[in-house]
Amino acid sequence: MHYTIETTDDLVELYGAPGETSLRKVSSKITDKYRALIESSPFCGLATVGPEGLDCSPRGDAEACVFILDDTTLVMPDRHGNNRLDSLKNIVRDPRVALLMLIPGSGTTLRINGTAKISIDPELLDRYAMAGKKPRSIIMISINEIYFQCARAVIRAGLWDSEKHKDPSQLPSPGSILQDMSQDKIDGKKYDLEWPERAAETMW
Repeated sequence: MHYTIETTDDLVELYGAPGETSLRKVSSKITDKYRALIESSPFCGLATVGPEGLDCSPRGDAEACVFILDDTTLVMPDRHGNNRLDSLKNIVRDPRVALLMLIPGSGTTLRINGTAKISIDPELLDRYAMAGKKPRSIIMISINEIYFQCARAVIRAGLWDSEKHKDPSQLPSPGSILQDMSQDKIDGKKYDLEWPERAAETMW
């Protein structure tokens, strides 16, 4: 018996057509209400695609994780990171991007699909400096479509329910993972001990 869905027709037969509200919510530009959601979101996942495959990178900032330049353009400062450059390498080779934006305390999430380019315009770098430190580059996102996602996933996950929060001490630490992956060449305890100070110095 065949149990794999292989065509979009099969999917539509299984799930049915989307409801009117699923289609009505989509906009090609930032509306006033979508602006309010964007300005309230300090964290998002940035999805990109390149020759090596897909990537999804966490992005966060002190206030909003992206800034509105105009009604079809978003600006994402590229803050200090690990220098893997996975997202940026993908963007320069394939401009397609997607964002999933979270708002602490709210079940509503925001999805944005579009294209991106990387800017090192000195004026933009100055404008989006934080704590006296400029971003090394700016990701400019042109919006193709923007729409909210209903709260079901956040509710199911209990994302903002403090009673469901995990105790970090009961989870593998980054240092312990690095020690395992490096076959003990990296001192995991030393890495974990030094990380808070190192992060504070390189936050922006």
